[in-house]
Amino acid sequence: MIQSGDALEAAIDAVVPLFQSGMRFVLTTHINPDGDGLGSQLALAAWLRDRGKEVKVINHSPTPAVYRFLDPARMIREFDAAHDASAIASADLIVIMDTNRPDRLRTMQDAVMASPAMRVCIDHHLDPAPFAQHYLIDDNATSTGEIVYRLLLRLHGPDLTSEMAADLYAAIMTDTGSFRYPRVNTRTHEIAAHLIDRGADPVAIYSEIYERWSRGRIHLLGEMLASLETSHGGRVAHVAVTQDMLRRTQTEEEDTENFTTYPMSVDGVRIGILFLELDRGVKISFRSRGNIPANALAAEFGGNGHLNAAGARIENGALAAVRKTVVDAAAKYLPPLTSP
Repeated sequence: MIQSGDALEAAIDAVVPLFQSGMRFVLTTHINPDGDGLGSQLALAAWLRDRGKEVKVINHSPTPAVYRFLDPARMIREFDAAHDASAIASADLIVIMDTNRPDRLRTMQDAVMASPAMRVCIDHHLDPAPFAQHYLIDDNATSTGEIVYRLLLRLHGPDLTSEMAADLYAAIMTDTGSFRYPRVNTRTHEIAAHLIDRGADPVAIYSEIYERWSRGRIHLLGEMLASLETSHGGRVAHVAVTQDMLRRTQTEEEDTENFTTYPMSVDGVRIGILFLELDRGVKISFRSRGNIPANALAAEFGGNGHLNAAGARIENGALAAVRKTVVDAAAKYLPPLTSP
């Protein structure tokens, strides 16, 4: 299912007629959507809407406040079975974006899988599950937004609207860590340049996403940084966010987005881990440098992701015990220490 180069172009060729001929579309993404999933949804929805298609953008989770500027018309709905089940059941095409596993749709999974609609999965993660009829998956892509960009070039041509350009720029910028992650190359910057030429405002988009923190989020960051610990000779740094921290700072899970940057900023660290205590269980975000496989470490705990960025959730686990177990497991992924 993983495609790149000519194989991805062929997969795009296969789905173009579905987008051209279909009239009723549902677009969705994973639980706790990020900039990549949301920007990709909105860019594709803009093209569909401009062609008079009926398009519903429905997610399990609400849109994080930091990304609502991308959706001024509030097109994205939080899933309500009583209201949305009929739209999913009657759709011609359901597009699942930025995830390749139906369980990541949570409450929407049953309705999506029961629908007679054709399913298209657009994603850039490894190990897709066999649940769709068509896959546009390139694990070498920086983001799902990059794949949607290629799809929209085929559907629309290079003269993307300013709305599409802004949505795609936000998708790619956020999933590349503002163009600093390993997969970023000349092509990534060429795409960004084209999107800016088509109307994306890089200053405004960056400011909306990264420079509009609430006081609570800044206090939460301070509390998280106070939890910083290092292990394995200073090569693993880990932090934790507890439910008590969230209550004290009046913040939510979405306010921890990009907090994984901070343990990775410690000099000498090769693996950074963020533990987020949930009402039930623990969410774990992994980052790594070089060839250290964060995705393999995440897989030990039922997760997945990319080589240098991955995640997992442990249901019903206690934070302290999970933290110790995961940090201990990280040791085997570190290269041997060399003599000074």
